Amino acid sequence: MNNAAVKNSLGDLAHIRAGHSFRGAVELVDSGSVAVVQMKDILPNGKIDWSSVVRTELAGRKEPDWLKPGDLLFVTRGSRYYAVWVDQLPGLAVCGPHLFHLTVQDSDQVLPEFLAWLVGQGPVQRQLLQAASGSLQLSVTRQSLEALEISLPSIKTQRLIADLASMAARERDLLTALIHNREQELEALACALASGQPLNLS
Repeated sequence: MNNAAVKNSLGDLAHIRAGHSFRGAVELVDSGSVAVVQMKDILPNGKIDWSSVVRTELAGRKEPDWLKPGDLLFVTRGSRYYAVWVDQLPGLAVCGPHLFHLTVQDSDQVLPEFLAWLVGQGPVQRQLLQAASGSLQLSVTRQSLEALEISLPSIKTQRLIADLASMAARERDLLTALIHNREQELEALACALASGQPLNLS
């Protein structure tokens, strides 16, 4: 069985377009029907913080590029460039203009969650860093994204890797929570010492 990866350009694997264009800042509408995902809503663990997403109403007759489950959001500004896999949606949603919106062209050829993981790995990151440009803030253009070289294994191997990456992410979240809880315990002990209260070390 041949498990060799096949090299593709990202532009051959996914449709890439800029996020929704707004005239100025996104207008906050508390009861708005549309969620707008922006860079600030992308968490360090590669997930979308839907609780912080601004809601608004969209003007114009043109049908927006709605986010769909399985789409990717690509962060292309700053010191690190990465993709976030859209797993679930809270209703109608678009992404802001500082994100790229990717839709996999053939889900039988590439898994979105695998592609999101792969973009964050060393070989692709090095390509992105080489392609980045800008005087004040480095960013990656759509043309550079489309030209990215992607090594694609079989769909079965992609699934195995995506599952491993998902387990690693859960383990990382669990360890982070344990560390946070331990730090809170130590902070409580320090406060008790400072106030002369008895310590509970059981």
